[in-house]
Amino acid sequence: MNTDILREQRVRIDELDEQLICLLAERFEITKTVGELKAKAGLPAADPKREKEQIARLHEIARREGMDPVFGEKVFRLIVDEVIRHHLQTADEHGDLRG
Repeated sequence: MNTDILREQRVRIDELDEQLICLLAERFEITKTVGELKAKAGLPAADPKREKEQIARLHEIARREGMDPVFGEKVFRLIVDEVIRHHLQTADEHGDLRG
């Protein structure tokens, strides 16, 4: 085994992991604003129609990139479930418990 190549690949993985966390942090910052806007407007935390559209779009991207679309959907669902949880907390803080 070439340990230099292994080390290089692990460094690249670490860099990508950091980028993923930074991207998620940025995404959650944006969805925080969305949650506040929804709460103020009395809109529900979840938007099943948009989620369905996003899943279809992400399936397409996953297939294009040679990735399992089901795995991509699982990751998306995990993220969206967390966003909805945050939106519900924000709605609660604004006195609106709609889900």
